[in-house]
Amino acid sequence: MRLTTKGRFAVTAMIDLALRQGGGPVTLSGISQRQEISLSYLEQLFGKLRRHEIVESVRGPGGGYNLARRAEDVTVADIIIAVDEPLDSTQCGGKENCHSGKSEHGTRCMTHDLWSTLNAKMVEYLDSVSLKDLVDQQKQKNIEQNVVVLHRSHVVS
Repeated sequence: MRLTTKGRFAVTAMIDLALRQGGGPVTLSGISQRQEISLSYLEQLFGKLRRHEIVESVRGPGGGYNLARRAEDVTVADIIIAVDEPLDSTQCGGKENCHSGKSEHGTRCMTHDLWSTLNAKMVEYLDSVSLKDLVDQQKQKNIEQNVVVLHRSHVVS
């Protein structure tokens, strides 16, 4: 799988957005500051997410972005596909011409089926993980971190 920064940043930004969903529209500048992602990069990503109807924009003062669907209805695969991130491990990009330009014009490499199956498993897995799952995991981590901090401060006192 070739998951680049674009896909990682899009998923991270979407978790940030979903975590703050109850407080009204979330600004890209806020996500940019919290996640240390360039604002112009976020603008590009959210344009694609909006076109795929994963987020919706709210204009004007107090504007920003909201989820266009419930978090449980958005999968990681939806996010990655929306930002045009290829989920492909084959040499040929799934075109079955792994040896094009070489002596075996247009033939598949011996491991093509292996990588194609891996692609299918990755998409299947990422399609099984919802944005809500990731938000719930993040909330649980925050609770656990707060418990540790409270415990430490109690022990020190």
